[in-house]
Amino acid sequence: MNIVWTKHAVERLKQWEKTIGITEEEAERVLRDPGQVVDGDLGVKIAQAKSRGGVLRIPSKEEEGGYRIITVY
Repeated sequence: MNIVWTKHAVERLKQWEKTIGITEEEAERVLRDPGQVVDGDLGVKIAQAKSRGGVLRIPSKEEEGGYRIITVY
């Protein structure tokens, strides 16, 4: 599965990495094997899983051959 990160998603990941240690590998793991997927607006799917006492959410859009990560929260 090919995963492309938007500029916004990279910036948000850096913020979360500084504050609570979320890594790119962890975010991509949630996208590949989520605990749950919910539908967002405009065809966005939100992969989510429990992480560090909360929920890590990875909104993305499916593209040919993979996914484009929109943000991380």
